[in-house]
Order: sequence, then C-alpha cells, then structure tokens
Amino acid sequence: MPLNIFGIRHHGPGCARSLLAALEELTPDVLVVEGPADAEDALPMSTNAGMKPPVAMLIYPPDEPRRAVYYPFAEFSPEWQAIRWAFSRGVPVRLMDLPQSHQLAIEAEAEKAANEAARQDEDGASEESASPDDAAAESGADSTSEESRSTDENGRTWRTDPLALLAEAAGYKDHELWWEQQVERRKNATGLFEAILEAMRTVREETGARNDRDLLREAYMRRVLRGVVKERHGRIAVVCGAWHAPVLDEPSLGGEREGITARDDEARLKGMPKRKTATTWIPWTFTRLAYRSGYGAGVESPGWYAHLWHSPERAATRWVATVARLLREKDLDASSASVIEAVRLADALAAMRELRSPGLTELNEAVLSVLCHGDAAPMRLIRRRLEIGDVLGEVPADAPSTPLARDLAELQSRLRLKPSSEIRHLDLDLRKENDLSRSHLLHRLRLLGIPWGTLQQSGGRASTFHEVWQIEWKPEFAVAIIEANVWGNTVEAAATARVVHDADRAPALPAITELFDATILAGLDQAVEPLLSRIQTQAAVAADVRHLMDAVLPLARVARYGDVRGTQADRVMPILVGMFERALVGLPAACSALDDEAAARMLESIGCTQQALDILNRDDLHAEWQSRIRTIMHSDVHGLLRGWCCRLLLEKRSLDEDELYRTARLALSPVNPPAECAAWATGLLKGSGLLLLHQDDVWRVFDRWLSELEGEVFTEMLPLLRRAFADFTHSERRQMGEKVKHLRREERRPAGAPSAAMAPAADIDLERARLALPVLAHILGVPYDGDQR
Repeated sequence: MPLNIFGIRHHGPGCARSLLAALEELTPDVLVVEGPADAEDALPMSTNAGMKPPVAMLIYPPDEPRRAVYYPFAEFSPEWQAIRWAFSRGVPVRLMDLPQSHQLAIEAEAEKAANEAARQDEDGASEESASPDDAAAESGADSTSEESRSTDENGRTWRTDPLALLAEAAGYKDHELWWEQQVERRKNATGLFEAILEAMRTVREETGARNDRDLLREAYMRRVLRGVVKERHGRIAVVCGAWHAPVLDEPSLGGEREGITARDDEARLKGMPKRKTATTWIPWTFTRLAYRSGYGAGVESPGWYAHLWHSPERAATRWVATVARLLREKDLDASSASVIEAVRLADALAAMRELRSPGLTELNEAVLSVLCHGDAAPMRLIRRRLEIGDVLGEVPADAPSTPLARDLAELQSRLRLKPSSEIRHLDLDLRKENDLSRSHLLHRLRLLGIPWGTLQQSGGRASTFHEVWQIEWKPEFAVAIIEANVWGNTVEAAATARVVHDADRAPALPAITELFDATILAGLDQAVEPLLSRIQTQAAVAADVRHLMDAVLPLARVARYGDVRGTQADRVMPILVGMFERALVGLPAACSALDDEAAARMLESIGCTQQALDILNRDDLHAEWQSRIRTIMHSDVHGLLRGWCCRLLLEKRSLDEDELYRTARLALSPVNPPAECAAWATGLLKGSGLLLLHQDDVWRVFDRWLSELEGEVFTEMLPLLRRAFADFTHSERRQMGEKVKHLRREERRPAGAPSAAMAPAADIDLERARLALPVLAHILGVPYDGDQR
C-alpha cells in the first residue's frame, strides 16, 4: 500500500521546510491533509494572489454563526505549504478530518443535553454530564490541536501533550526549546518523519490517552484514507498532526490493529447528527496564533517563527538587526557596534550551552544585556512587536462572504480606513466629509456589536465636531459581521434595523434616549422618526421621576448638535422640555423617604439633569431647576441629597456665604445623628475637588464642626468622612491636606495683628532666636542693629 504518513506540528517553519523537501522527493499522486472534509471546496482559494497569511478558514452554521470554528494558517504552517505545493503541481488535495457539519451538530446536542440536565438538577449534575470535549470547537477553538484529552478511572478529563512528554524525556524543561532545537532548526530532514511517527507511536502506547472525540475523528480519517486507497491514485501523502499519525498507517487501515477495523470505524460513525455549514476565508493575526490567546495549537513566538521561515540563513544576525531597527524607530540607542556585540554574545551563549546556533532565548539574553542595557521595558516592546508580531493577513475580495461584509469592505476602501491589528488613533474633524463618514461607520458598527473603534474623546478642541477614536481590528469581528447580516445587507441598513428593533424592546425610557443619541451620532436618518415616536410614546406614560431625569441627558446631547448634523433639534426640544417639567413636578416627592442606596441613585439622576441643563444653557430652565433644588436643600430628605443640592447651588454661585454658613451649621449641628451629618458632608463633597479648594467658608465650617465633636463621635465619623474624600484624585487630596494644614492661620485676625504666615509660633524662644541674627546678617552681608525688634 503506497501510503506515506507525515506527522507534523501545525505551525512550525522547520517542519514546513522538511515537509516540502519530503514532498519534492516523493512526488505524490494525491495529497490528503488533516482538515474538515466539508471545507474541501474552499481550498482552491488558497492559491489566490490576494491571499496573504496569516489567514483562517472559517466554518459556521448559517443559522447560528456564533458557533463558528477557525482553522488558522500562517505562511510557515506545514499544511499551508503542502496545499499550495500540491495545487501548483496539479496534485489533487483531499481533506480527511470529521466534517464540522457533524462536529457542530454533536456539540449542539451535547449542549442541549447539558442544559436539560441542569434544569433537572441545579446542584451540579450538568457539570458531571457535560464533558469539556463537547465544547472544544466552540469560540474558535482549533480542532487540529496536537493535544489529546483523556479520562481517568474517576471520570476526570485531563490533557496529554505528546511533545511535552518527549521534551521531558530528553531532559528539557522548556518544551518549546526542545522542538525548536530538534525540528525547527534542523538542517537535515532525512528520517525526520519516520522518527516522529515512531515517537508518537511509543507515546500513545505508554499513555493510552484517548477520548471519544479523538476516536470519532480518527475513525473518519481512516474512512477517507481507505476510500483514497481504493481509488488507486498511486503514491499517497498524508499530512496530519503528529498525534494521529500512528493510527493512520497501513496496518491500521488494513484492520491489523484491534479496535480500529473498517467495521469498527463504520459502527462508531453510524447515526451521527448533521447540520448545514458554510465556509469562507478571513484574515488572521499572529497574536491569535500565540499560546497566550488561548489557541490550543498555538506557538510561543509566531513572529520569531516567521523570521526563521523567511531568513533560514544567518537568522541570528538578521534578528538582532531587526531588533536594532525597531529600537531606533522608538528613538532608543542601538549602534552598529552594539549589534555586532549582541550577535557575538548570542553565539558565545549557544556554544556554552552546546547548541548548533543561537535560539530565541540566547538572542533575548544578548539583546537585553547589550542593546537594552539590562532594562526590561524595551524587551516588552520587542516581545509584542517582533516575537509575537502585529501582522494581519489579507484575503482576496472575491472570497466567499456575506453582503454585509462586502459592503463593509467597500466602505473601508472608500474611506481609506484599512483594517489593521495594530492599535491606531484617529483624530476626526467632523466638519470634513470624509472624517464625518468615518465617524458614522465606526458608530454604526458599534450599534451592530462590532466595536472596531473605541471613542476616546468627543468635543473639546473642535467643539462637538471633534472625535478621537482608538481602532483595532480583531479576527472575531468576521463572525460578528456574519451574525449582523440578519439585520440588512449594508452597514447603514443593518444598523438602522438593529436600533429600531432594540428601541422597540428597550425596557425603560433612558435606554431609548441613549439609543437615540447613538443613532444621531451614527447618522442613521431612517431610524430617527421611529425612535422619536417611541420616545414620545414612552415619555407620555412614564411615571418614574428618575427615569425621566436620566432620559433628559441623551436628548440634551442630541439637541446640542443642532441642525448642522441634521438632527432636527427643533423636534427634540419640545419632548425634552416636557420631560423636564414632568420630572420637576415630581422631584420633591421622589426624594422623600429614601434609604442610602436609593438616595445614591437619586443623586446620580439629579446630576444627569444638571449636566443636561449645562449643555442646553437655557436661563428659563436653569431658574426653575435651581428653585426646585433649593427647596430640596431645605426639605426633610436624605442628608446625601441635601448636601448634593447645596453643592450644585454652590457651583452655580447661587448660594452666598451667609446662606452656606447657616445651611452647614444646621446640617452639621451636634443635635443631628452623626450618620446624617456624614451623609450631608458626602453630598457636599461630591464633584470637582478643585472647586472645593477655593471655598474657604466650606472648610471653616467643616473645621468648626469636627472640632466640636466628642472623641467617640469623631471616631465613629472618621470612616464615613474618609469614604467621602475617596473619589478625589491623589493630587486633589494632597492639596486639600495642605489647605487643612494652614486653615487656622488663614482665619480672620484682629486689626494690626501679624498675618498667619508671619505670626510667631507659641513654642519658639524669641530671645534665643535673636542671638542668631548677627551671624545671619554677616552671612547675608547686610547691616545689623542690635536694638531692632
């Protein structure tokens, strides 16, 4: 049987290079690769000139895209190189792994069974009945990992990493280092795959690590291979994860091994559920290929492996030169002499450790010592930018995709907003047409659950027409785009349908007005009318004063934009004013009989209304609001609210010194319970600390109040006061401490008395101090009259 098994690690430049050499020597008539058989039709796209790894094959059920599964490929992935080699020579390619149409259906049934068990037994029966194996393909988990799960006699699931076992047997603590030394930097590939096959066979015999999912996949692989053999292609090359290689050889296919005959495999595969799937290609990133992303078949340093693939000769020298170039870009010193010295040090370290050539460990130590001068900070930059890398792959425009994805790609091209895995900042001036269109796109994607951009700043330097965004494209957005296609075939149509749907199902008025504000920012004109109608309907029946006040702020932001953004502010203002007046009427009653938690929520709502009025800047509304706030300040309501109302009036200069003094004395009177006094003080201290620093009267009132407290009461009040000051920044608290320190010296003094800064302290001996005056006069070179006082 002309069957040739090539057990590989899924991402490794040395392994890929050895595999290409073996294929050139074998010249097979057919290539069979480990991969989901239902994705075979997508393979020819890999030869497209527009396909630039890293990329991933995305397989998903159209009715539930969130269950998408990724199969990533880098340029140095052995399977990727083997597939492209085969297509370039006209060799047919087959995929042999269990189709995702079956795997996803099995997973869905297992999840359904687990949920049913959870409903029957809330004490944890679901944890016993739902194996972690069932969820392996969910959330983008790669099904081609070399790691194998096994279950012991107690039913516990554990993992066996065959490479780790081999590395430890060879005396290596670093498993990655063992593989790199033995395979990735191996010059002579003769006998490599035979050695891997024998090693994996030994590991499987020793550990016996198996699980149902692996057994099912391997049974399907053997079914496909038996079919290929029957087709009499001639020489057959099989590329698979090293773990599976021992059970795919000729004796296994011929039924010479117990439990894996053709009849056993067919019995195991019989009756598998199935669901419809779709396949496409999406860009991927090196970050997602790394172990730290949670990818089971990931590698420690994708950027380093890419370097080994592109620079097999003099890899160490070129790596250090690349590091020096990066450091120079960041204005860090990296001279040519230092580069030479770092390379020499890496070579010396490799020689001391009896290595063929310096590896990444030796290079990092040399770079840290010579180029970074022992500073670990630049090494973190090197790790992020070079070892892992921030490369984002590309797929051709004609790759299978949804209408929404195609529309988004056209918008990205037209707006010159190319997706990138690198974190970038966009400073947009919304008075410019292209910047406004970019803003609309980013806001619309956020409404669709695709947070490509994070809004860092809005307003300020360019008023309401200035936005600063931080953008970073992530591979999982491809799945979000597929899910969002249900709302429409264009970004604008989908976002419009989504916000109208969400508004119809919003539980309260504030959620609708927040959504309306986001709709205006996204420029969704078709959604404005339905949302305004929804707001009017809800506002007419809303009875909760807090909801009315919370809903005012988003509408105020909309009204602030005016007609320049086409927001039809004249239609928004009547709704806003009506809601404000209704809230104003019910506010006193809503503030009465509140506990601490309810008072804190009401404080936030009052603050939102004040912020809305500041945005609108209408004197008539301000006058009505301040009148009602003053009423609450003198009412029998929670101390937190009375203090907060006092603070709001103080900030608006509507409270003179005498009234503040009277109010504070009444609120902080010793006859009041300490907790009520603390609540009033907490409300007064809310807001800007810088403003408080200039309110001397407030500090004097606090000083007198604290001075009059008895020792036990002061001890009881101290934690409450500390909590009141906790929201201020460190610098604000430091300045407040200085303010309190000198407070007594700034109090009013009798006429003719020296100032607090010049007044002599009571514990200074003036007679002894005068004895130093002649010496000081001599040092300063000034005349001294001993009779001066």
